[in-house]
Amino acid sequence: MADKISNGILHEVPDDMQAALSLNAEILARWNKLTPIQRNEWICWVTIVKKSETRAEHIDRMVEGLQEGKRQPCCWPGCPHRRPNAKKYFNNVSCENNA
Repeated sequence: MADKISNGILHEVPDDMQAALSLNAEILARWNKLTPIQRNEWICWVTIVKKSETRAEHIDRMVEGLQEGKRQPCCWPGCPHRRPNAKKYFNNVSCENNA
């Protein structure tokens, strides 16, 4: 797909998320209409997990959420790379880009 996929403020969209977003023009348009902070939250929520199976589930849930008009992940304390007070919810989170 030729349409550009916008990144977050700290995180870039990884290849697996790009592939999922590129499958549907409506989903991609919704993604690109999110604010950079909202996109950052989705990216971090997907990439912070350790297991590839969980990451795939998060990508599926992200696409479903975008279809439903959600602008950020539900029940997510926030990107610990952007919000220092969110780090308490995560073990061993570095300030490096997890994408």
